[in-house]
Amino acid sequence: MMRTVIPLRRRKLDLLIIAFFILNLGFITYIVDIEQIIIPDPYHFEYPVWPPRPFVDMVHHYGETIDPVLMARPMWWRMTIWIDALFFGPYYALAIYAFIKGKEWIRLISFIWGSMLITNVLIILSEEVAGSYPSPQLPLVILLNLPWLLLPMLVMFRVGRTLHPFTEEALEGIEEPIPATASAGREAAGRAQLQQ
Repeated sequence: MMRTVIPLRRRKLDLLIIAFFILNLGFITYIVDIEQIIIPDPYHFEYPVWPPRPFVDMVHHYGETIDPVLMARPMWWRMTIWIDALFFGPYYALAIYAFIKGKEWIRLISFIWGSMLITNVLIILSEEVAGSYPSPQLPLVILLNLPWLLLPMLVMFRVGRTLHPFTEEALEGIEEPIPATASAGREAAGRAQLQQ
């Protein structure tokens, strides 16, 4: 049976997921997070070419007021950022394309991404709660990190419910056969007209 891609306008949930991927690719991964690789010590640095200065200041302000581990930048933390830059960023680019175009090869990759991201976020939140650099505003930090726990679960649910999350069986372009009784009736009527 042939399959056809379900139009994106009929996949409303996918629009939310695509927006999440775009946010991550265009802002979180290669602006907010990559700053923490480019600037190892936020207390002694020169502004880099990328990310732009206002974003560097924004990240540092967030770290100083809400998220001390971001400013401390221990090695395990920077490793999560490297995972984001090297693996999650390319995934977001692929996933945006795959979800828009309905490419089902993204299913397995989405499970790998989702489970890795949930693991990273839970490790980070454990530091925020009871680590060496606990957050002074824990409820806010948990709230801000919640989408990065819930959206991977949603994506895995979305692509895991069926083998074909983006396609449906195509309707064949074949006319329905005429029932035998109707066909026989027409033939009899035609013979009767010939005999007259």
